[in-house]
Amino acid sequence: MTSTTERPAPRSRGGGALRLLRDVLLIILAALLISFLIKTFLVRSFYIPSASMETTLMVNDRILVNELVPDLVSIQHGDVVVFADPGGWLTPRGVAEPSPLDAVLGFVGLAAPDSNEHLIKRVIGLPGDTVSCCNDFGQLLVNGVPLEEPYLNTSATKASAIDFSVTVPEGYLWVMGDNRDNSRDSRYNQDGPSKGFVPIENVVGRAFVVSWPVDRWAGLDNYPLVFEGVDEGRED
Repeated sequence: MTSTTERPAPRSRGGGALRLLRDVLLIILAALLISFLIKTFLVRSFYIPSASMETTLMVNDRILVNELVPDLVSIQHGDVVVFADPGGWLTPRGVAEPSPLDAVLGFVGLAAPDSNEHLIKRVIGLPGDTVSCCNDFGQLLVNGVPLEEPYLNTSATKASAIDFSVTVPEGYLWVMGDNRDNSRDSRYNQDGPSKGFVPIENVVGRAFVVSWPVDRWAGLDNYPLVFEGVDEGRED
């Protein structure tokens, strides 16, 4: 008696192609979801639309922003932060409709269609700090401690073209651009709704790296030695 083993019917090529297409779509969807979650909770990309932070940041630089700041990681002196307009800092402009490609790149965090709705400056004063300008050497003082600021881009002999003295309220920041001759920062918004201060709740995150163009890849320092000793002089 002869036994025969039945061979399984060959799978159709059409079914294999459909499974491959399904797998590719699942991988793409998973990648988009992961990118969305990273953008929403961890890291966002922004581009630099103005010269206010030159030469630390140049126009059209792309930066990555740590969104754990300030909710889980506290803001420090010297941090470069991205924040929403506290009111009256930005010139109103029409909102351009993003292209489909820009919308997709923005969704996954590879583009920043809302960069023009945010500002980026360096944190000079934290809540409770007294920030003033200038001493006899043209330096900013934070809690009476003069700052030697290596990141400054200015042709003047002073760290600020205008004199001021402010005490930062609880829940707010005093911020200034590195390009002091061309930065509409806290100094120039003291007549606005927030009196020149930035609510900490408006901070989107801390910029930590220049990601594009490639020849400008670099981390962004908060220069802890510049602000050494200022905490001890704060009036609590």
